Amino acid sequence: MKHVHSFAGDVMGELDAVGVARAIAAGDFTAAEATEAALARIDAVNGTLGAVAFDDRERARLRAGGNGFSGVFAGVPALIKNNTAFAGVPTRQGSAAVGDRPAARNEPFTDEFLGTGVNLLGASTLPPFGLTATTEFVDREPTRNPWDTEYSAGASSGGSAALVAAGAVPIAHANDGGGSIRIPAAACGLVGLKPTRGRTAPSPMAKTAPIDLVCNGIVSRSVRDTAYFLADLERQRSVKLEPIGLVEGPAQRRLRIGLVTDSITGQPIDADTRSALTGTVDLLSELGHHVEEVPIPISPAYIRQFVDYWAMLAYFLDHFGGRLTGPGFDRSKLDPFTHSLGRRFGRGFYRAPASIVGLKRATAHFREAMSSFDVIMSPTLAHTTPKLGYLDPAGDFDEVLDRLIKYVAYTPANNTSGAPAVSLPLGTSADGLPIGVHFSADLGGERTLLELSYELEAARPFVRIQDR
Repeated sequence: MKHVHSFAGDVMGELDAVGVARAIAAGDFTAAEATEAALARIDAVNGTLGAVAFDDRERARLRAGGNGFSGVFAGVPALIKNNTAFAGVPTRQGSAAVGDRPAARNEPFTDEFLGTGVNLLGASTLPPFGLTATTEFVDREPTRNPWDTEYSAGASSGGSAALVAAGAVPIAHANDGGGSIRIPAAACGLVGLKPTRGRTAPSPMAKTAPIDLVCNGIVSRSVRDTAYFLADLERQRSVKLEPIGLVEGPAQRRLRIGLVTDSITGQPIDADTRSALTGTVDLLSELGHHVEEVPIPISPAYIRQFVDYWAMLAYFLDHFGGRLTGPGFDRSKLDPFTHSLGRRFGRGFYRAPASIVGLKRATAHFREAMSSFDVIMSPTLAHTTPKLGYLDPAGDFDEVLDRLIKYVAYTPANNTSGAPAVSLPLGTSADGLPIGVHFSADLGGERTLLELSYELEAARPFVRIQDR
């Protein structure tokens, strides 16, 4: 076991991204000094964590020297997940099968993220194509959890989560197609909010899919950073959703909260996860919120339908990867998990239309459940963060798939419905690892989630890695 972080006595100290930006604006230190501090921190931990997919430090230094940043995070060091095009950086998708040609241009979300003022130091790791819940590979070392390097950092935004949790940067880009913001946030003790579909710019591939599962966002150590990020995106462009505005603290109104304890798989949650959930219920009740246990708002058929759709994505990557990812794609270098998941679709392709219809119907049931409550809460994950190797991409496919389905049992419904959700680090396992508690709202309900998150953060301050 190894506990790793890079919080140091440099200019960034323990500041969150808003704090760093304000210090730069006040002249306490420069964007160039913040950049050098973040690069030194990355160098201190990345040899152990393996969380950087592409180092772009020299261009970042040039940008910092010019200090031409604007936005709420002006001059703040950050990273972009390496499945999102950033001009000049190869978008490798976490896979050896993808070519190394640098992206010719930014994709729309990259421009949105840069519009907040961040200085991108490089790209963070993800598992091949973001198709699993751990950032592990067959051809290189895994991305490790800074709380304990024997454990998974989650996925697919595992590199971003590991670096933010370790203190290397205050925020980093993450995106979520089945839990990929919230899973690594839970594993690494961070705030991970998946916005409502359409709140942030969609990825070019996802927006052409029958159901757009993927939503862009960030992982952060404070609720404030996530709230300011979403408010700054609203400044940049308008969307056809309920405005969030700048949320700066909790609301006075008390909420009706539906509590989901059972997993859709029927697998009981483990003792540590149950303890974190019940402790949060007790806290919410003490704060005056009404919490009421409710049945799972989706049927067991959802599992097969989601896996069918997920496998369809793998199939298209397997068979049309060159068209989807660009020149240089080498199918022979696809990892075993992606191959096997694609083959699963090939055997049951005829189910795809019915599965897509079923997922869309599940959205109606999910939103119907939301009509009686302001928020629905559950565990983020069905059990605590597993050790590396538990979800080995080269392991027996059927066994790994079964483990994934049981582990990631609560997050996908928000991707098919498009509804927002946040994971908050409100528990700790017996081994000292963070445990996330999950809160969902109806479409456009980010303000409610942020107000509640602020209240919970104040009432039960999140455990900090540097205090362990």
